[in-house]
Amino acid sequence: MGSQTQPKILVIDFLNENLKPGTSTWISTCNEIRRAMEDHGCFEAIYSKLPLELHHEIFKAADEVFDLPIETKMQNTSNKPYHEYFGQYTNIPLYESLAIDDLTNFEASQSFTNLMWPSGNVPFCESVHSFGKLIVELDQLVMRMIMKSYGIEKYYESHIETTDYLLRFFKYRKPKMNEHNVGLYPHTDKNMLSIIHQNHVNGLQIKAKDGEWIDLGLSPKSFVVMAADGLMAWSNGRIRSCEHQVIMKGEQTRYSMGLFSFNRGIVHVPKELIDELHPLRYKPFDIYEFLRFHDSEEGKKTDGSITAFCGI
Repeated sequence: MGSQTQPKILVIDFLNENLKPGTSTWISTCNEIRRAMEDHGCFEAIYSKLPLELHHEIFKAADEVFDLPIETKMQNTSNKPYHEYFGQYTNIPLYESLAIDDLTNFEASQSFTNLMWPSGNVPFCESVHSFGKLIVELDQLVMRMIMKSYGIEKYYESHIETTDYLLRFFKYRKPKMNEHNVGLYPHTDKNMLSIIHQNHVNGLQIKAKDGEWIDLGLSPKSFVVMAADGLMAWSNGRIRSCEHQVIMKGEQTRYSMGLFSFNRGIVHVPKELIDELHPLRYKPFDIYEFLRFHDSEEGKKTDGSITAFCGI
């Protein structure tokens, strides 16, 4: 199916002066976001708290870190699946990615920086930490609004207390002659909530409920907020996990930053989201065990989905 250039997803300006908790605008916006997540699994957030200077700094930092030798980048390892360096894949040669775990902890950014630059790189570390604080704030705001719309805001504090954050740097180089232009094949994310911010080079497409691919053209103040498989299961299937891909069409490198949230411990479907129209569809699950399942031989024998892992 062809991609659509006209905007088809919800756009929310989070610095709307009328968007204050308890107001009618707040309540209606919470409901709009929840419906968008149910229909398309995503929406665009205009988050003007991100200074333009920091937007430029974070992508300068991305260019700097990807310019390091491959041996250095491959030191970015983890005992958690999908928390390490990705790249050098023959089936997606345009794609490369690095990860910083435990994003809210300044020492984590510092540790990653020192791993990449043993002599240190203070501007890189400070840019990453400042950007990370802003994007985590947006993640928490979105989750509060989703819970408010479902009438289960009482679970918000415990949710935040058990949430981990992973920041990924993404690079998609332009295709060489005779290379295909696929940066990333169609997929859904395996965490809870994903938030993507990009440079001036487009390429991200999301699959709408009607099956059409939507091209996203984003501003320096824009973030794409996407539901992942874990959030779909947490919502008892009410929220749609966002299928997306990256198709490179230009002559420049595309950089993007992604925040991925994960919940520690066991995730349960809130009892308020279970009723006659929505019988329980998912057993309690551990999101990190789901990652291991998806990456395992057992997972590969099935479709590796959250339904195969903990569906009823």
